[in-house]
Amino acid sequence: MAIIQHLIADEYGTFVGKHSERLIVFKGEEKRLQAPLLHLESVVIASLGVSISADAVQACTERGIPIFFLNSLGEPYASLYSAGLTGTVATRRAQLEAYRSPRGLALVLALAMGKIQNQGNFLRYMSKYRKENDPELYEELRRRSAEVLNAREELERLHQAHEFQQGIWSIEDLREVIMAVEGRAARTYWEAIALTVPEKYAFPGRVGRGAVDPLNAALNYGYGILYGQVERAIVLAGLDPYAGFLHVDRPGKPSLTLDFIEEFRPTVVDRTIIGLANHGTVFEQDEKNLLTQETRRMIAEKVLERLDTPIPFEGKRYPIRAIIQMQARHMATFLRGERDAYLPSQLPW
Repeated sequence: MAIIQHLIADEYGTFVGKHSERLIVFKGEEKRLQAPLLHLESVVIASLGVSISADAVQACTERGIPIFFLNSLGEPYASLYSAGLTGTVATRRAQLEAYRSPRGLALVLALAMGKIQNQGNFLRYMSKYRKENDPELYEELRRRSAEVLNAREELERLHQAHEFQQGIWSIEDLREVIMAVEGRAARTYWEAIALTVPEKYAFPGRVGRGAVDPLNAALNYGYGILYGQVERAIVLAGLDPYAGFLHVDRPGKPSLTLDFIEEFRPTVVDRTIIGLANHGTVFEQDEKNLLTQETRRMIAEKVLERLDTPIPFEGKRYPIRAIIQMQARHMATFLRGERDAYLPSQLPW
């Protein structure tokens, strides 16, 4: 029996059940897939019309295996974990108290700088393979990367400012400033990405919800897969995914997940999807401009594969999935005052 770490159930009319020490996916009487619980790390329900038994849910929660539910756009609408994971009271109290303290603002700046640094690093990564065969594009990507990284320097100056060091500024004081800097960096970043993408994708620039072009649809679906992994890391670290810092609070809005995911978008999803595009991958869509089931499965598999790729971190090499978990724990210890600073991970280039 093949080792399956991430079970994806994405076919209408399938049923996920438990037998002995494995999950089994049925379509009618036919067994489509078997996954031993020993190796399983996540279950992704990525279609309507998929059912899962209470036995399967119990087996997963007892073993710490999260179950994620995504719609056809890759947008997560539910997650199942063990109820005991929400019992980390000391960490959550520290998380809520940090919002009004310099520690919360320091975290916001660190996460924003991490995102921008990784965007700049990804542009550098793409440029180095074009130095010989397309010197003009190489120079343009290097220029755009430097422009993106200049935005990071703006945030660093805020971090060094007297008002920050003395605890005068609050998150509310700087939220719009930080988001404006992030926005400028993002525009430069996606304009640079557009220069590398084959014309056949008709890439209009970055479009989130409601995207109809294949590349943005693929990116959005990839972010949905990453979202589940990031939320899992946050919950396992004892943090509340709904109590964020930069993203404003709204009922049902997982603000901390949205804050934390930014550090990893370029490292995990952008590199995966843009890489596929530059190798000519077809992101098939139906008549409603939705990605087909086969394409969604391919993207999910590629993103999960990328998450298992080792990269340098803290002097060693770890799978990106493990780095996300370590960073979530670093964030928790920083918010509890047990760590002097939160240092974002960096995409190597």
